Amino acid sequence: MKAESETSNRPDNTAFTQQRLPAWQPILSAGIVIPGFTLIGAAFIGIGVALFVTSQKITVLETDYTGAKPTDSCFQCTGYAVENCVCYVNFSVSSLFQGPVFFYYGLSNYYQNFRTYGVSKDGYQLSGDTYYFLNPQSTCSPYQYDSNNMPIVPCGSIANSMFNDTFKLYQIVNGGMKQVPLDRKGIAWWTDYNIKYGNPAPVNGSFAKAFTGTVKPMNWSVPAYDLDPTDQANNGFLNQNFLVWMRQAALPNFQKLYARITEGDYSQGLPAGNYSLVINYSYQVMSFGGTKKVIFSNVSWMGGKNQFLGIAYLVIGSLCIVMAIVMLIVYAKYKFTDDDDDI
Repeated sequence: MKAESETSNRPDNTAFTQQRLPAWQPILSAGIVIPGFTLIGAAFIGIGVALFVTSQKITVLETDYTGAKPTDSCFQCTGYAVENCVCYVNFSVSSLFQGPVFFYYGLSNYYQNFRTYGVSKDGYQLSGDTYYFLNPQSTCSPYQYDSNNMPIVPCGSIANSMFNDTFKLYQIVNGGMKQVPLDRKGIAWWTDYNIKYGNPAPVNGSFAKAFTGTVKPMNWSVPAYDLDPTDQANNGFLNQNFLVWMRQAALPNFQKLYARITEGDYSQGLPAGNYSLVINYSYQVMSFGGTKKVIFSNVSWMGGKNQFLGIAYLVIGSLCIVMAIVMLIVYAKYKFTDDDDDI
């Protein structure tokens, strides 16, 4: 009985189970490793040079508008007691700011990757399921219901903390103000707009009635169905700026796309001249030591400005070349020594 039990526990007598499959076991000789390191290093250095040079050609204009100092233009807007405050950031462009120009807002010391913050949302609600409008999931706590026990839509910490500063850009022409169109559509991920998020169906032809029995997040000035009153397609949970905010940043210092400048007289970029950015300052960050900034940037085939990527390729490529040289010296020294000993 014991012999039969041992036989039954044996694996099948096949090439796979008995590890008899043919295998390639390369012998890493100096003639293979040294040229290999050299080729890899040369390739990495070439890619690094291309990335670094391309990154240097990308134009970036960045301005802090936190208002932390009394001399800052937005200083009067700091503090939670200040409402509907407007401030200005003026800048000039000496030559054509090559388009398309992307307009970002940046935040620092802001931890969107904090676990309890990241899970504080209702995916079913954000997909447009009206059952969860009136019955938000407990994951939204403490922004699940308001003080009157009314369900919050959209619920959760992420939605409640949505960035709500707004901007208008003007070019100063002959003493007048010419508005620069900011395209705030098509800035979110395709999967977020078409798959992950969705709006509820209108009730009796009214989109707003779908939100009956709910209240807006505490920190919002308008309900979700009125985020963009000029364009119904850019409203509700499919509002592009809302979608951008809901995609959490991995690091505490980040920037998010606010709009693109691609229309009218500015389709080729921002012409040389003076500009004024009018800011409706609402988002307070000084209480947690944060800062706010606006960034204008163009892009290339590699994306936005990123010097680190090019430098990383250059460093790794250089290390490969150095290691190849070291191995060549060691190989030459000991190989010729062995040959002399044989003689």
